[in-house]
Amino acid sequence: MSVAFIFPGQGSQSVGMLSTIADENPEYGEIVTSTFQQASDRLGIDLWNLVKNGPEAELNLTKNTQPAMLAAGYALWQIWQSKEGVIPAVLAGHSLGEYTALVCSEALDFSDAIGLVASRGRYMQDAVESGEGAMAAILGLDDEAVIKVCEDTAEESGRVVSAVNFNAPGQVVIAGHSDAVEQAVTLAKNSGAKKAIKLAVSVPSHCSLMESAAEKLAKKLESINIERPVIPVINNVHVTIENEVDSIRDSLVRQLSHPVRWVETINKMAAEGTKQIVECGPGKVLTGLNRRINRQMPAHAMFDTATIDKVFEELS
Repeated sequence: MSVAFIFPGQGSQSVGMLSTIADENPEYGEIVTSTFQQASDRLGIDLWNLVKNGPEAELNLTKNTQPAMLAAGYALWQIWQSKEGVIPAVLAGHSLGEYTALVCSEALDFSDAIGLVASRGRYMQDAVESGEGAMAAILGLDDEAVIKVCEDTAEESGRVVSAVNFNAPGQVVIAGHSDAVEQAVTLAKNSGAKKAIKLAVSVPSHCSLMESAAEKLAKKLESINIERPVIPVINNVHVTIENEVDSIRDSLVRQLSHPVRWVETINKMAAEGTKQIVECGPGKVLTGLNRRINRQMPAHAMFDTATIDKVFEELS
């Protein structure tokens, strides 16, 4: 049975995530707290205290969210390894989650990756003035219709707005300048979208406004050691498996200003023999998306003691 593990990105974080694991299972809890201690040591902040106690606004700062989500996903992966669970045939991550996948594949060192994603978060936040960028979810329109809405809006306004996350059939996220996103939301509704909802984020990820952040990330990546993955990782940008170090670096840089092709990622897994998918990280956002993408392929979410044990039993 071929299994894939996937890792969520920003948006799945919450105050208190993984905290019940530390309370309910001492063995699992030791792995969680040890992982977050490593991250805290690298960053010079008490990341575990922030995750457990908030404040939420501080956790939701991009520079904090990214290392917190990476640490959470990697902690769950280490718990899975401690149980000697099935080794997945392939890995992938949604946006930031791709870094977690690369750590779990042993392509990136965990401590290096924590510092890297914290820098990535700062670069993204610095790329656009506060209030200048926005994202919105468009529901009920096909991909081509959303792309056209963005193209028409960008042409009319002279501002940046584009489709950036192809998350599931009929669910596409757009990003760009705040006024252009507002205009595109109105046009999408007029074009038949069931819903068009602005997201509670300030950074317009995966659009051309992130090009300055991508340039800084490229320089940062020059100093980061990357190895060939021991488990294949499907990247967001090309929906391909890259094993060469330079190709991995290039994909991570391009990812900042290019769309996340999640539907294609899940369909690639299915086409190449994946029978079950496990979401390894806080929440179950990706599990919901995956069930919409491919209803025939079982999708599991693993985010607390009960779900860890349940997934282990189901895949054993």
